Amino acid sequence: MDIGNGGGTDDGNTPRSAREPVDLVVARPEGLYCPPGNFYIDPWRPVDRAVITHAHSDHARWGSAHYLAHRDSAAILRRRLGADITLQTLAYGEAIEHHGVRVSLHPAGHVLGSAQVRLEHGGRVWVASGDYKLEADGTNAPFEPVRCDTFITESTFGLPIYRWPSQAALFAEIDAWWRRNAAAGRPSVLYAYALGKAQRLLHGVDASIGPIVSHGAVEPLNAVYRAAGVPLPPTLNAADPSLDKAALSRALVIAPPSAGGSPWLKRFGPDLSDAFASGWMQLRGTRRRRGVDRGFVVSDHADWPGLMAAIRGTGAERVFVTHGSVATMVRWLGEQGLQAQGFVTEYGAEEAEGATDAADAADEVKTSDAADATDATDGEAPA
Repeated sequence: MDIGNGGGTDDGNTPRSAREPVDLVVARPEGLYCPPGNFYIDPWRPVDRAVITHAHSDHARWGSAHYLAHRDSAAILRRRLGADITLQTLAYGEAIEHHGVRVSLHPAGHVLGSAQVRLEHGGRVWVASGDYKLEADGTNAPFEPVRCDTFITESTFGLPIYRWPSQAALFAEIDAWWRRNAAAGRPSVLYAYALGKAQRLLHGVDASIGPIVSHGAVEPLNAVYRAAGVPLPPTLNAADPSLDKAALSRALVIAPPSAGGSPWLKRFGPDLSDAFASGWMQLRGTRRRRGVDRGFVVSDHADWPGLMAAIRGTGAERVFVTHGSVATMVRWLGEQGLQAQGFVTEYGAEEAEGATDAADAADEVKTSDAADATDATDGEAPA
């Protein structure tokens, strides 16, 4: 597939770059590349200079010589990529110039330190979104639309069936589940990604219901969020001596999906109630495949209305779509009169468990009245 216009020829004789500007971002085997600036955005292979949108492992990879990211990502990037990485940080809205390209970072609302990357050069403005969501959750800077000519957007949940519940409705449901389990003397184990989603859940639940236990993969990231000023309730290690049998029976346990079925989980006894927090829980069958008692629809990515609202908010006439439901998004945006095409990337590992679920979602789009794209994009903000 021919993506972008990063040089080359149309007729074998006249270089395209001699007739029209090179795109500010093009796809290369190493990642998304800015030709005039000679740097990459979230490269998936080691490069000399990498601008990082956020610290999830599919966007922040080891081995590059120089990194640029938001200052709130610094502690997590050093933890994940190495304390000795060469890392420059910026505040939101702060700009630097590199080889004539003005670069600034703007809130993406995904996880702590997540940023959209704004590039300005030769009178053109491009924005690369990274991962994002529109509804503020209190654990990171809320998403801000950035006006641009060309917008590069993710599409993890880029199908019309995806519509998230409000924060209030979500946490009322989680609290009710935890409260019922506590009354019945059953520990409540809630599986969620260690970075971002776990802290969002901790921030939103009613900590008065019982003690909260944090898995060892989650607690160091809790410390980073607390250091950044994000209010989280007290959390305990599973081996804390204060956690007697009675306390454990009322506890909420936040753990990564990898903890399911592990020896670590056995300490909570055979009668625990478990649940999974993911946007894929919107789909029929996902909870059954996960083998959990409950599924809560929680995602740090934008749903379909959120994606559409974000794109409209940029005012961009040209849109590139990355990782997720690329074909559906490109087709829909084209029908709305936008110039839309896809970028092939290697993002999405943080939502890798959803590959089967995404295929199911495509099938549901074909068979469900709820999937009518016109009805799903009626100008509403995310639910």
